[in-house]
Amino acid sequence: MLSQEVRTLVKATAPVLKTHGVALTRHFYARMFRDNPELKQVFNQGHQDGGQQQQALAAAVAAYAEHIDDPSVLMPVVTRIVHKHVSLGIRPEHYAIVGKHLLASIREVLGDAATDDLIAAWAAAYTQLADLLIAEEARLYAESAGKAGGWTGWRAFRVARKQAESAEITSFYLVPADGGPVPDYLPGQYISLRVYVPELGLAQPRQYSLSGAPGQGQLRISVKREGAVGDAPAGSVSNLLHARIHEGDILDLAPPQGDFTLDVKRAAPVVLLSGGVGLTPMVSMLNHLVEKGDARQIRFVHACRDRSVHAMKSHVNALVAGRPNVRKVVYYETVAADDQPGHDYDFAGRMDLHSIRDVAVLPDADYYLCGPLPFMDAQRRALADLGVAAERIHAEVFGTGGPGA
Repeated sequence: MLSQEVRTLVKATAPVLKTHGVALTRHFYARMFRDNPELKQVFNQGHQDGGQQQQALAAAVAAYAEHIDDPSVLMPVVTRIVHKHVSLGIRPEHYAIVGKHLLASIREVLGDAATDDLIAAWAAAYTQLADLLIAEEARLYAESAGKAGGWTGWRAFRVARKQAESAEITSFYLVPADGGPVPDYLPGQYISLRVYVPELGLAQPRQYSLSGAPGQGQLRISVKREGAVGDAPAGSVSNLLHARIHEGDILDLAPPQGDFTLDVKRAAPVVLLSGGVGLTPMVSMLNHLVEKGDARQIRFVHACRDRSVHAMKSHVNALVAGRPNVRKVVYYETVAADDQPGHDYDFAGRMDLHSIRDVAVLPDADYYLCGPLPFMDAQRRALADLGVAAERIHAEVFGTGGPGA
């Protein structure tokens, strides 16, 4: 338990961290990678170059300082971090390295304001947080290893099949190279995949949602090829997977993780809302519900730019056909003259839940959202406007801070 003096000192730094947090975390990562370059293979270097990782860590450190009196309010964030850490193979020994460089960075960036008492307070606060994360991660590691077919760390998988789903998205069907079984997982979870990127001279991990239903004896991911956007470089791993990884090749995988999952125990209606490649966990959920013969009302609502990037169209159409409890709605931002309404798409423009409220907004339903940040924000606002309670909305982000690339 942290003393009142420690909590007061740490909390007093929250305003400074909100203002100068990115400078602090940028210094921290540069310092850590300089002294411990082996950790470059643990962190997404694309997010490092783009600044997303520094911003995310700065926000997390500031939030921890602000809520140091009651860190329990941060548990949803902690849970997500724990799943991500386990998927990346973070172990207890890594916390000592991170702690050393974080405390040194606080002293070096804040200068005279970083008194010995303040550094000692942050050391105590960091130790408390590290102990919490380590305990939760140990539980997830044991859970992963204890499953039939489960493992921890990295396991070799063979690409059994590679299939183009659209102009941008390709699916990879993965089976254990050791011939062993595949563990069960929850629809909506992701795996971490690790490949060597020659241009970086590093192995790099990325998280990709599982797009198939559990219990198939294989794992399927559906990867969008990420092109350069503005100052952001093209996705080094996604492009490598599309161009250089072929059937028969071997990839390293960590076991399925993630807290964005379909609640398989509830009987409430399910509404799946996705934008772009955000459909991948939604297809996993839809597959699972249909294969289990779930009788509840199910809605699959998807938005994409146009037909060329509409992934898994035929598959979803086949799942919906002949099932009166399952309905789908598809939006195309741009409609071509030969696009077929009702088959290719249902509405032109961006997703508008207000206009389809009779179809997509169901009493007491659970809503699952996945897509780019602007899409997510728009759908959250729409659902709130339509009277959906916040606790009914479950979200995963594809883009900054989320799976992909």
